[in-house]
Amino acid sequence: MKKPLYVTKSFLPPLKEYVSHLENIWASGVLTNDGRYVKLLEAELRKLSGCKHALCVSNGTLALQIALKALDVTGEVITSPFSFIATTSSIMWENCKPVYADIDPETLNINPEKIVKKITRRTKAIMAVHVYGNPCNVTAINKIAKEHNLKVIYDASHAIGVHYKGRPLFSYGDIATTSFHATKIINTAEGGAVFTRSNKAAGELEFKRNFGYRNYVIHSLGINAKMSELNAALGYSSVKYLGKNLLKRKTAFLLYRKLLQDNPYISYQKFITGQNYSYFPVIFKTAAVKSKVISALNKNKIFPREYFSPSLELVFGNKVTCPVSFDISKRILCLPLSAHITKDEVTEVVRIVNKSCGI
Repeated sequence: MKKPLYVTKSFLPPLKEYVSHLENIWASGVLTNDGRYVKLLEAELRKLSGCKHALCVSNGTLALQIALKALDVTGEVITSPFSFIATTSSIMWENCKPVYADIDPETLNINPEKIVKKITRRTKAIMAVHVYGNPCNVTAINKIAKEHNLKVIYDASHAIGVHYKGRPLFSYGDIATTSFHATKIINTAEGGAVFTRSNKAAGELEFKRNFGYRNYVIHSLGINAKMSELNAALGYSSVKYLGKNLLKRKTAFLLYRKLLQDNPYISYQKFITGQNYSYFPVIFKTAAVKSKVISALNKNKIFPREYFSPSLELVFGNKVTCPVSFDISKRILCLPLSAHITKDEVTEVVRIVNKSCGI
């Protein structure tokens, strides 16, 4: 019986390596509260991020929430409608109002010209998304933020291993966040991290993730966003395989592009720097073609994902305010990609896609 092929498959380090770390955890009896493996993983993340401060948290959504709290953001937050729901829900959960600025049709990132048009006296921050690991126009966003005295948070959930202008992408903005969910290139099953070069912001982030206190002295309002030792050990076991995994993903990505090059019904996101091959998104000419492709793949136990659909301005609203995002969200599809996918699997996916398009 044919095994299902999903949009991704979690990378797991060799079990023996992970078990050796579990044995250390069992011997120590320390399961949480900033233990040894959280500190080890944070040290690796500081190297990867180019930031003085990297703090592990329990998931990528709470990373965004405590970033907002640490920067004391209230009021309106300008953000992208083309993202996973967590980007919007984190803003709303912190009693802020998401204000959507449309995306660039080529990079699929938030359009700085649209950001400017959305700024009001109530605007306090910009929460931009590096979509599929493609860097936002950080230069333009930084300039806008300085001119209008706004904080900048980057949702960099897809961006591990990506550099821009000689710097890790995590090092841009007041705070950048990432996710270590099971679907990510490096995962801790559930988890995330926050990055900053600011000592002040780091201090606030540390309080916010740990109930707002240290040494049983309450400093501020906080929440329990700590990462456990079990999760951290999984991430620590996996980090050294990042380079190898990126190479495997790149090989599969380039094979997709080669085999799909003659398909006139497909276009692609424009990347402005090197990639980490976190996803393989394709943009079909029409929603009808995409629907036909999904149906054919599903019949063959292949399950792509509509990352990202719907356009988020419609989730809590009832009208289209970002026409580019709305259009792309109707036509986007991420095909299966992981460090585990084989040449035969990529070839089979492409065969079905091309056949469904009449190629």
